[in-house]
Amino acid sequence: MTEKSIQKTRLIPVTKWNDFHTWPPIGGLRHLIFYEHTNGFSYCVVRVGRRVLIDENKFFEWAEKSTVNY
Repeated sequence: MTEKSIQKTRLIPVTKWNDFHTWPPIGGLRHLIFYEHTNGFSYCVVRVGRRVLIDENKFFEWAEKSTVNY
């Protein structure tokens, strides 16, 4: 019998993001959420009622994919 490894992720409310991470600031997150359908940020956003949560693991995956190396 094989056992699947389930990776837990942390869902962080936008207003509490800076309690865990210094970047991006809350204003920057709100900007990303406002344009989420054009910038691909919807991959990271989880909505529960009126609350907007950020999936921490998906956020950093998205950040790595969306950066351009110069």
